[in-house]
Amino acid sequence: MVLLVSWAPVGLKRLPLTLAILCVAIGVLVFSTGALSFNPDPRTWDTATERLTELVVIISLLGAGLKIDRPPGWRAWSTTWRLLAIAMPLTIAAVAFLGWAGLGFSLAMALLFGASMAPTDPVLAADVQCGPPGSGEDDEVRFGLTSEAGLNDALAFPFVHLAILAAAGGLATQTGLVDWFGVKVVWKLLAGLGAGWLIGKAIGFMLFRSRRGPSRLGDGLIALAATLIAYALTEMVQGYGFLAVFICAVVIRGFERDHEFHQEMHDFSDQIERLLIMLLLVLFGGALANGLLSSLTWTDALIGLAVVLVVRPAAGLIAMTGSRQPWRERLLLSFLGIRGVGSVYYLAYGLNHGEFGDSERLWAIVGFIILLSIIVHGVTATPLLARLARRDSSCGSPAFPAAPAPANPPRSNNGD
Repeated sequence: MVLLVSWAPVGLKRLPLTLAILCVAIGVLVFSTGALSFNPDPRTWDTATERLTELVVIISLLGAGLKIDRPPGWRAWSTTWRLLAIAMPLTIAAVAFLGWAGLGFSLAMALLFGASMAPTDPVLAADVQCGPPGSGEDDEVRFGLTSEAGLNDALAFPFVHLAILAAAGGLATQTGLVDWFGVKVVWKLLAGLGAGWLIGKAIGFMLFRSRRGPSRLGDGLIALAATLIAYALTEMVQGYGFLAVFICAVVIRGFERDHEFHQEMHDFSDQIERLLIMLLLVLFGGALANGLLSSLTWTDALIGLAVVLVVRPAAGLIAMTGSRQPWRERLLLSFLGIRGVGSVYYLAYGLNHGEFGDSERLWAIVGFIILLSIIVHGVTATPLLARLARRDSSCGSPAFPAAPAPANPPRSNNGD
């Protein structure tokens, strides 16, 4: 499998097939034979599922932050703000309503279902994200999906806490709502934002301003260190670590934006991320082979199809109404809202921290939606983006705008 992961980016480049699809298929095949007695059902390994998906997501978030060439700004990131402020809440509300009215879930479980379907996954969305730092592969579609995935993994967290509050009966009490808004929304978001900025500044200074900084050693291992430091310290002050990791990466990228060491960190982070994704997806395939979808009904499947093919695309198009983006870019931004590892994490976290009752059916429909997203988006994303690139090129505008020339030449690793 490790050999396959190292070969797949080149071997699958021209095929309507992704590493995610291949890993899931291998997981189904291997575990269906009965050769392995281990059953990787997330309903059994609830704590392990939460921790493993947590680790994959934070490593992916650092990589997403390092990929973004565009400096943060209100107008420059307008697509991001639209997707976060409009598309995400609409998606949560619509999915929660479908869970409550269409599936008969309780209000708490419907809210958890909606929150777990909110994030555009930073882990499985690598094929639709920006290219490596400084590559110039940052057209509006790739940039929008990368920045959205980097931020909405944290911004959806308050809704998971709202579902946990509802499961405990706290929605009917003023104290519960005040605590939720004051702590779970305001404090945790501000703490995550502030801690990520401070840690990013500290690490960026150490890397690019210190004469003996690690950037001169060319060791990408610092990417993993930055991820764990940002996440751990932020969680210690009760902030959202997901938000801190992404902000930390964006701030680090702001130091010497065109420095070659960003590529070193990105490459190392990408390798670790692909190995962990491989493990998770093979285990996901094993869970499918061992009956993860056994509780799925035809109604559940129809709701799952609606979430992937109707709810997110409709919410995205509403969010992009009035934007300056061409219609084809709006469609792609709306359609390519991939659901994946982040959804598993939110579901596992919610079930581990709240009393929701029997969750087998919820696991089944979430698993079905993730499988559907892996297949549908995996098969269509590459040809759709390639077609957009060709069309932009034929119209005389570059599909991937070149990164601006650096104000100062990049520093070499040996300091010359």
